[in-house]
Amino acid sequence: MSPEEILEQGRKVIEEEIKGLERLKESLDDSFVRAVGILYNCEGKVILTGIGKSGHVARKIASTLASTGTPAHYLHPSEALHGDLGMIDRGDVVIAISNSGESGEVVALVPYIKMLGVPLIAITNRPGSTLAKYSDVHLFLNVEKEACPLQLAPTTSSTVTMALGDAIAMTLLRMRGFTEKDFALRHPAGALGRKLRLVKDLYHTGDELPVVREDTPMQEVVLEITSKGFGATAVVNGEGKLTGIITDGDLRRFVKRGGSFERSVARDAMTTNPKIARPDEMALEALRRMEEHKITVLIVVDEENKPIGIIHLHDILRAEINL
Repeated sequence: MSPEEILEQGRKVIEEEIKGLERLKESLDDSFVRAVGILYNCEGKVILTGIGKSGHVARKIASTLASTGTPAHYLHPSEALHGDLGMIDRGDVVIAISNSGESGEVVALVPYIKMLGVPLIAITNRPGSTLAKYSDVHLFLNVEKEACPLQLAPTTSSTVTMALGDAIAMTLLRMRGFTEKDFALRHPAGALGRKLRLVKDLYHTGDELPVVREDTPMQEVVLEITSKGFGATAVVNGEGKLTGIITDGDLRRFVKRGGSFERSVARDAMTTNPKIARPDEMALEALRRMEEHKITVLIVVDEENKPIGIIHLHDILRAEINL
């Protein structure tokens, strides 16, 4: 094949799969609503099963569900028939995937699923298939043709099934009010985990925290900023609550307007209502706040607005967190 023919073939496959996704989008109906409702109200876990390529897709959907707030597992249908049916309990929901709806290993599970009284959601490309017939809800893939030029390898059908699984998972995510913080708890490792680390994982506290009182003489304020090395210090009132911040920039502005280091105190140079961070928020959010306000530090406060730490832009960048 020439380079042009290779490109044409690649584009043709992608175009065919796009058509399949468009057909799925247009065919979503009340069955999707009912399936999502069953899954949302599931008191146990969601069990996905399928064989061959459908099995691989089922594993991916189970993983996506589990990472976005819906407990889910993959069950190999052959292993299920040899003892692993014990993974299914009352209160669970089963999603069975089969393009034909007639995969022998999957269809063989149906009587046992029915005996357990567990809801069965079938995903197939044949509304009249055995699996569709005995399901509580049937989700129709509506695939007209595979992208495979031989019409043999699952291609469009696999892509469409994967997309349907994503549609289910993301709809449930929205319904559950699943947040970025929830997502972070399920992804502690790798680049994604780094991006979702919390402020309390990176901030400086204890003796490292620069802090002065409002009535601290300015000469001592300068010493505190210099010794702690963050280019800033928190300012607190008599109750220990944050009332301001003094940065290197505040010191320059203080001098420019004629301020005296011998006769002035911290409140005379501080910026009031400083930008803050909370220990349990994501460091990524703290970074966004710094970028938005063009600052390099945030004072970390507790629920009583008392400083408990400080986080610097460099702390976040060293953790390889970026927008």
